[in-house]
Order: sequence, then C-alpha cells, then structure tokens
Amino acid sequence: MTVVTGARRRALRDGDRQIDTAHLLHSLLESDAEAGAAFESGHQLARVLGYLVQRSIGYGLRWQRSVEDSDAAGRRLPALHTAEPQDPRASGWSPAAAAALEEAFRRAAGRGDTQARGLDLLAVIAADPGSRAVEVLRRAGVDPAALAARIGEPSQQV
Repeated sequence: MTVVTGARRRALRDGDRQIDTAHLLHSLLESDAEAGAAFESGHQLARVLGYLVQRSIGYGLRWQRSVEDSDAAGRRLPALHTAEPQDPRASGWSPAAAAALEEAFRRAAGRGDTQARGLDLLAVIAADPGSRAVEVLRRAGVDPAALAARIGEPSQQV
C-alpha cells in the first residue's frame, strides 16, 4: 500500500520513533485524490497539508519522544491476539496508527473488499478524537466528525 510506505518514509525522515496517524494522514492526502476530494474545499485540504508540512519541519517535535495513544488504540485488535500480548510500539507503529489500519481493513471487509481504500483509512482516522491526525485536522479548521460523516459507512462510499 502506497500510503503505508509513504508514512513509514515520512516518519523516518522526520526522525520520529513511530509511525503515527498524522504520518498516515499526510501520506494519504499526498497519494490518494479520492481522500483529498472528501474535504469541503480545496482550501480546507490545502490548510491540512500546510499543517502537516509544518509538523514535518518542526511542529511535531513535542511528539517525537512520546507514544501516540488514543481511544481507538485501547481496542484489542485481531492481529494482536496472541498467547503473549505484543507491544504495538515494537512494530514501529503507534497503537493508534495500528488500530486505524486494522479498522480500515474491517471497513473494506464489511463491503466485501479485500483491500482498504484511502477513504476507509481517512474515515477511521477522522473518527478517532484522540489521534494526532485529528489534532492536525482541528488546527486546520476541519471538523473531524463532519469529515467522517461525509465519507459515511463503507457501503455508502463512492
């Protein structure tokens, strides 16, 4: 998936210890036109990308030494069910980013697809109020709940 590769590259370049939801959002908006079209306007999308670029050049320094955690990350993910609990941080993904990817694949499976689309990931990211991506969206003047509602359920996606 291009988004995952881009997020991984962005985290490495930014010197972050983990790939978080803001890395996923940035990569998603750079590589998926359908996800970009989900915003109310091109101006709104440009503001989000502006904040994400600022983050990559220093805005996110306060995040570098911390683990992104959120409401969604508290769920036990099927991929993480093992005899011995795994620490998602060991995988290089923040718990919130790992949960977002899992939920995006659940959305895709719900409509009978084997691959998640960009809109699946964007809807999940926007619906997690504790994620770094949502913090970026809010700072850029985007209502994350309205964005998630615009995208809708998997069966309603364009």
